[in-house]
Amino acid sequence: MIQTVAGNAELCRGFIEKLKERIGENDRKVDGAVAEILENVRKNGDAAVRAYTEKFDGAAPEKTEISREELKALAAQCDPAFLESLEKAAANIRDFHQRQKQQSWLTTQQDGVLMGQRVRGLHRVGIYVPGGTAAYPSSVLMNAIPAKIAEVGEIIMVTPPAKGGKPNPDIMAAALAAGVDRVFLMGGAQAVAALAYGTETVPKVDKIVGPGNIFVATAKKHLYGTVDIDMIAGPSEILILADETAKPAYLAADLMSQAEHDRMASAILITTSEKLAQETVAQLQEQMQRLSRREIIEESLTNFGAVIVCETMEEAVEFANDLAPEHLEVCCANPMEYVGRLDNAGSVFLGNYSPEPLGDYFAGPNHVLPTSGTARFFSPLSVDSFVKKSSFIYYTQPALQAASEDIIRLAETEGLTAHANSIRVRGEE
Repeated sequence: MIQTVAGNAELCRGFIEKLKERIGENDRKVDGAVAEILENVRKNGDAAVRAYTEKFDGAAPEKTEISREELKALAAQCDPAFLESLEKAAANIRDFHQRQKQQSWLTTQQDGVLMGQRVRGLHRVGIYVPGGTAAYPSSVLMNAIPAKIAEVGEIIMVTPPAKGGKPNPDIMAAALAAGVDRVFLMGGAQAVAALAYGTETVPKVDKIVGPGNIFVATAKKHLYGTVDIDMIAGPSEILILADETAKPAYLAADLMSQAEHDRMASAILITTSEKLAQETVAQLQEQMQRLSRREIIEESLTNFGAVIVCETMEEAVEFANDLAPEHLEVCCANPMEYVGRLDNAGSVFLGNYSPEPLGDYFAGPNHVLPTSGTARFFSPLSVDSFVKKSSFIYYTQPALQAASEDIIRLAETEGLTAHANSIRVRGEE
C-alpha cells in the first residue's frame, strides 16, 4: 500500500529520481522493438501496418479508413446522454481554446519600413487516440478542437480497432463532434510510423499529437525531426498539496483517479497535517475496494505513490516545483494564494471542488499535459501547438542605407564578409 513518510529535502530528491528512473528503464526496453517497427512501415507501408495490427490487436479491420457516413452511423449507436455530454464538453473546450488564437500582425516604421509576423495553421496534423481496453473519446476532443481552431488544413486521426477489428463508436462520435477530417483504424508504433512516413492510404503529416502507451511515446521520440510532435509523454501523475482543512475522502478519490490509469502512474499527497495523512490512507483502503481497477491502483500506489508530511506549506510548494507534476491540486483553505508560487505544473486545480477529472473531461483547458518533470519547460497542448509563424521584412533603399554601416560592422566582427558584402554592394549603386 502507499507509503507515508516525513518530508525532507533528501527524501523529496530521492523520490523524484525514482520517478525519472522508471521512464528510462522502459524506454530502453522498447527502443529496439520500436525502431524495427518504424523501419518496416517506412519500407513496406500498409502491408507492414496490417501485419502489426493483426499481431498486436488480434484482427485487422476489413477496411482501414472510416468514411463520413460510417462515422455518423457509428455515432448513432451511442447513448444519447453520452452524446449530449460530449457536445457540452466540446463547447467548453472550444470556448477556452478560442481565446488562445493569435493573429498575424504588421507594423510600420519610418522610411517606409514594414515588418510583421504571419501566423497560420499547419498543413496536415496526425492525432493518435488510444483504444483497446482504455478508449478515450475525450482525447479526440482535446487534440482535434485546438487544431481546428488553429485552422489546420487536414486532421488525420488514427486509433486502434476494438476487439474483432471493429471501430469504437464512442471514439468515432467524438471524431465527428470535433471535426476530424479522416479516420484510420490502426494503433501502436506502426500507426505513428504511418503518419510520419505516409503509406499507400495514409497521408504523411507535419505533426503528430496525442497520448499513447510506451510504444507510441517511444515512436514519437524516434520520429521527432521527421515530423514535429507535441511532447514525449510518460505515465500519468498527480500531486496534491493539502492543509488541515482538506477532506480525506476527496484526496483519496483524486489520488486513485490518476493511479487507475497505469501501473506506473504516480499519485502523491503532500500535507502539513499528520492526521489528514492518516485519514487519507484509511480512505484509500476503503474506497479502493469498490473500484473496478483496484489491482492497477494498488500497484501504482505501492510503487510510485506517497503521502508526505511536511512541516510547512513552503516546503510543500518547493517540492511541487521540483517535481513539476502533470496535474497539481491545491486543497487548502485559500488555494488562490498559491497560484503565483507554483511555477512548474501542467495544470493546476484550485480548491476542494476542482478535482482533476473536471479538467480531464469538461472544464475546457487541455488535458494533454507535460509529464515526467517536463512541465519545467513544456506547456499543455494548445492552439499554439498547431500553428507556425513566419516573420517578414520590407526595407526601402534609404532605410537600408541608414542601417548599412551598423550591419557591415556586425557582420565583419563575426568574420562573415559575404554578409557584409551583400549590404555593401547595395550602397554602390
